[in-house]
Amino acid sequence: MDGVNLHAFTENAARLGMRIQETFNERTRDLSITRGGASIFDMPDDKVKNIGKQLDSSSDREKLDAMKRLIALISKGRNVSNYFPQVVKNVASQNIEIRKLVYIYLLRYAEHEPDLALLSINTFQKDLTDPSPLIRAMALRVLSGIKVPMVCSLVVLAIKKCAADLSPYVRKAAALAIPKTFQLDSTQQSALISVITTLLRDRSPLSIGSAVIAFESVCPTRLDLLHQQYRRLCKLLIDVDEWGQIDLLNLLLRYARTMLPKPIVSLNGESTEEELDDDLQLLLSSSEPLFRSKNPAVVLAAVRVFYYAGSPSSTSRTVDPLIRILQVSREAERVVLAYLLVITRAHPQLFSTKYPRFLVRTDDPPQVKRNKINALLNLCSLDNHQALLREFMDYADDGDDSVVADAIHAIGRCAKLVPSCTQQGLSALMTMIKSRHDVVVSSAVLVLKSLVQNQLLTAPSVSTSSHSPLIIISQLARRMDDIKHSQARACVLWLVGQYSTTQGSSRIEGIADWAPDVLRKSAKSFNTEEPLVKLQALTLAAKLFLLCPTDQTLGLLSRYVFSLGKYDLNYDVRDRTRMLASLLAGVSPTNNGREQQGGVVLRREQVMKVLFDSKAGIDEDEAICHHRSSIGSLSLVTGKVMHGDDILPEWLEAGIDPALRQNDEGVAPLTLPPQAISSAGSSLQRALGSAGVTSIVLTPTGNSTPSHDARESWRDLDKFYASDSDKKRSESSSEEQGSEGEGDQGDKSGEVESEDDEDEDGDEDESDEEDREEESAESDARTTTMTMVA
Repeated sequence: MDGVNLHAFTENAARLGMRIQETFNERTRDLSITRGGASIFDMPDDKVKNIGKQLDSSSDREKLDAMKRLIALISKGRNVSNYFPQVVKNVASQNIEIRKLVYIYLLRYAEHEPDLALLSINTFQKDLTDPSPLIRAMALRVLSGIKVPMVCSLVVLAIKKCAADLSPYVRKAAALAIPKTFQLDSTQQSALISVITTLLRDRSPLSIGSAVIAFESVCPTRLDLLHQQYRRLCKLLIDVDEWGQIDLLNLLLRYARTMLPKPIVSLNGESTEEELDDDLQLLLSSSEPLFRSKNPAVVLAAVRVFYYAGSPSSTSRTVDPLIRILQVSREAERVVLAYLLVITRAHPQLFSTKYPRFLVRTDDPPQVKRNKINALLNLCSLDNHQALLREFMDYADDGDDSVVADAIHAIGRCAKLVPSCTQQGLSALMTMIKSRHDVVVSSAVLVLKSLVQNQLLTAPSVSTSSHSPLIIISQLARRMDDIKHSQARACVLWLVGQYSTTQGSSRIEGIADWAPDVLRKSAKSFNTEEPLVKLQALTLAAKLFLLCPTDQTLGLLSRYVFSLGKYDLNYDVRDRTRMLASLLAGVSPTNNGREQQGGVVLRREQVMKVLFDSKAGIDEDEAICHHRSSIGSLSLVTGKVMHGDDILPEWLEAGIDPALRQNDEGVAPLTLPPQAISSAGSSLQRALGSAGVTSIVLTPTGNSTPSHDARESWRDLDKFYASDSDKKRSESSSEEQGSEGEGDQGDKSGEVESEDDEDEDGDEDESDEEDREEESAESDARTTTMTMVA
């Protein structure tokens, strides 16, 4: 029994599954999810040939399928411009789905077929009045995408019409069409600026971002258009779409640095006082909620505002948002680190406790590793230098050569910043020069040269420790054959020539024993060296010969090196050889140079001053370059000069008058002529009197305030009504006198009007209008009275 039931249950389940599959296929046939999803992109050639027939078909289903196939071919990079005439015929289709796809197709090929696209301009203009906002917006997009100068005037009219549309989506499309029109015809700038001014006053946050894009494209220097809109845009910032927030933040930042006064920081004893303009504070307070945005680009734009427009204390608010978005994605991390390099260099104390967030991971890209090493180097201090030094030593074993070089340079920088860890850094570097990798050896030599030079300049006395400068130089000299990098070999030659003097006993008086052997090795490999190494070899030969001109071996080696340099292919090497030979002309003990050399001949002491004291050498530790680009620019991320980056304007010491930014956001009161107001007031009084209701006195709400006596009298209700009745009697008497005066004036005017029948007709019309106004006022008053009585 159980087996029969199970078999029936299996059959029913199979039938139900087939029925569900059939229903699903039937319902999703138009959506092309099951049947046309993959087939549209992987269609055979015979179906491609049928697209033309489908476009000419009378069935909307066939046309829709053909348009889907065309859009799929466009997405694959296929050229389907030959279907343009057939597609244009369907631009006025009643099916909205077909029209959408037709508009997408026209946006792609209208530039290539402008003549055929002009045939459908009338249809686009009719679509600007379509009930659907989507159709109106897409019609404007296609109309602005037809890049034909003769239709620019029509496009401008369409933009003006859509800029006043009730739908914010259509107004957004109008704003996006402005840059296209301006690029096609710059003579329409004045008309487009008026449209941009209208769009900037838009209350809908949907179109503000696009209006800002149009402003930056057409009139980026017309910041005066933002005076009355500045405060409203700051308050509207939180409601704008994400990418519109980025553009709006950049525009408001530029406005603030151009039009607002610079924040003032003053020292009051031990405390620091900061003064910010109210409008600048409004910008900062409006931007601060954007730190919690999910879009990292919005957070970075807000950070840029706080960094360049805020006070020094407000920069601390950017720490947590930057740390938060650092882990969002690999792409965001790459850009955020570029921002952090600038901020940590200027304010390292803000991130000193956050350095574990910048530790390098093994799966980080090489450029991210380099940026993290530089950021950690900016955060190096007495509290964390030991941990960072161990990290840098570990990074020296990385597989990427650029990361290894940066890590070794960071060890040298750390030793310079914190002198207490110099010996630890020297020990690590001396171990690295024994490595088998050329990159490690060359980088270690460059850093050692910098540290040795720094130690000898700050503490000239020779230390007896194992890592004294002269011992390090001697070890580098003995490992000359193991150093392959040209720049590292040149550094070793410079160190040997600069610090080869000795006070102890040696084979050559005044010269260390290892120095002549370095010259011998460099002379042996002179022809195969790089020009940089040859220049330092020539300088080494000149220095050693200058230290001991009487030694015959040194003289022979020096002359041999000079003879090689004299006929070298590189002109820099030949020029250096002639210069050094001229300097040493008066040093030779034979004095042959004095007879052959013309001009001034220097003595030995003068030549030593020129060669040893003229230049201390180049600090190779500056190999870790820091880009000076401003945050928010593309050059900061790429490390190269990029065209199109916005240049942040400098602060103005005193901003413009804040009154220019005054803008009453309330509804403007209805302005009526005084005659209408007086007639409406009298009608209201008559209506209230006939109803037997006490007249109502409205207190003023403007800047005018009642006098002290009036306030005192209003404390008693009887006095209030008594004074009100007195005012009523005085006003009624004055109105009667005024009505008599008006009657006299009416008689006089009647005499004049009898001379001209046309004027009489006009006055009758005006009197009729006044009567209608009085009747409407009386009816409104009766309605108000009935409401109050009820």
